[in-house]
Amino acid sequence: MKKIEAIIRPDKFDTVKKALEEAGYTGVTLTEVEGHGKQKGLSQQWKGYKYKVEFLPKLKLEIVAPSADIDKLVKAILTSASSGQVGDGKIFVYTIDDAYRISSGESGDTAVS
Repeated sequence: MKKIEAIIRPDKFDTVKKALEEAGYTGVTLTEVEGHGKQKGLSQQWKGYKYKVEFLPKLKLEIVAPSADIDKLVKAILTSASSGQVGDGKIFVYTIDDAYRISSGESGDTAVS
């Protein structure tokens, strides 16, 4: 099993969600986060005053899936979340030792599918 953590632009969520559903996966955890990478925030102007927004709003998607499904899920996120600009986000993939479904006690791949 693997865990995908994807940091994406908020305006790309609907597109990414649809791509994941088309890839056959609907289970996802969503968290609103803030951060920056290479772009180091944005400079804004309001009523003539310039200010810097260092931490930009992003969404963090977390998906745990069988290892065999990871490549197609990562590809679905990559193609649907990309705008081709700096700040599109990142995808991280981790190995998961085990998972348990609390309601039934199932473990392993059956607990996440």
